[in-house]
Amino acid sequence: MPLLNPSTVSPPPELADKPVVLHLGDEIAYNRKLYDRLRSQFHIVHPSLSDLQRPAFLSHLRNKTWGDFQAIMRPFWNTGGEMGRWDRELIDLLPQSLKVYASAGAGYDWVDADVLAERGIIYCNSRGASTEAVADMAIYHIISVFRAMTISSLSARSLDPAQFQDAHTQLPFTSHNPRGHILGIIGLGDIGFAIAKKVTSTFGMKILYNDVIRKSPEMEREVAATFYPRVEEMLAVSDCVLLATPFTGKKLITASLLKHFKRGSRLVNIARGSLVDETALADALESDHLTAVGMDVHAHEPNVNERLARNWNVTVTSHTGGGALDTVVGFERLAMENVESVLTGGEALTPVNAHLIKASNAYDEAKGTRTNGRRGVNGERHVEGSANGRRVERNGGDATNGH
Repeated sequence: MPLLNPSTVSPPPELADKPVVLHLGDEIAYNRKLYDRLRSQFHIVHPSLSDLQRPAFLSHLRNKTWGDFQAIMRPFWNTGGEMGRWDRELIDLLPQSLKVYASAGAGYDWVDADVLAERGIIYCNSRGASTEAVADMAIYHIISVFRAMTISSLSARSLDPAQFQDAHTQLPFTSHNPRGHILGIIGLGDIGFAIAKKVTSTFGMKILYNDVIRKSPEMEREVAATFYPRVEEMLAVSDCVLLATPFTGKKLITASLLKHFKRGSRLVNIARGSLVDETALADALESDHLTAVGMDVHAHEPNVNERLARNWNVTVTSHTGGGALDTVVGFERLAMENVESVLTGGEALTPVNAHLIKASNAYDEAKGTRTNGRRGVNGERHVEGSANGRRVERNGGDATNGH
């Protein structure tokens, strides 16, 4: 088992009584002043890459190498996850002292947030940081599926004058402007709502939405949205369906659900590839039940479904919806700010599973049993709010892309 430098485990005398924060992944690159502020308040332990490999990581947790740390932060989505899925096997080894795990990224299908909630541990994503970038990517795909941009682009790139001329002369008879068409959104969280605002102001599209919890009248009025409690009814009248909901265990777009889509409609997925049965989706395209598809995310990344990739009515991108430097900087900042807020007695800024902790605590208190919920350093319980009022069981949290 790799040995850590003792200085990374034992705090200096001036930090001996400070909470311990486990920093997973790369060094802080952009928000250095904020990181320096954290270092002045907490003892930050930064394991090496070899210590993050799953066998070594589990061994360190069993042996309490890093002591009773109170927070975990993972500032970047592409490092710090070398140990693999955060499942019950791993979560059961976490110290009782742990209050919060704050990570980069909006999606959280790699972590069992409900199991963390059983332990009273708040999981925070960084959903707000990627909202703008993912919403912009959705606009790109919406334009593409209405205007057949992939066919136009590939025809030009073919360097074949005949293909160019065919696209030039024929696409005007099959393409449509988005304006006036109906966009059905599955999941009106932060990202879904941002997309709704962009398409209503830019294209004048009509917004329908399905979610586990209906949004406030004020939110609905802002984008003139109509709530559909039954997703099948919304699909039947939507010209384009947008997926903006997280994956929480099972596919949403299946062969049976695709039958409810309006014939000739379109699908855009900027959420999670695992939400879609890609074989059934390819079938729906090839049978002309769907006209076009836009996909920034894929079921078996980094592999892309060959049938979909070869279909010129499909626009595919490489899960870069949240891929802007602005997002990276924001992810890093939110991971640190969530940790700082919770450990100094405040509330988590972007909690995903807080409502599950509240529900568990209420059940325990009703039974008169001891709750598993953690308390902050000042004794407050940090479980207020939830991820846009959405439940982890299906639409929990916001979203989606942004890794």
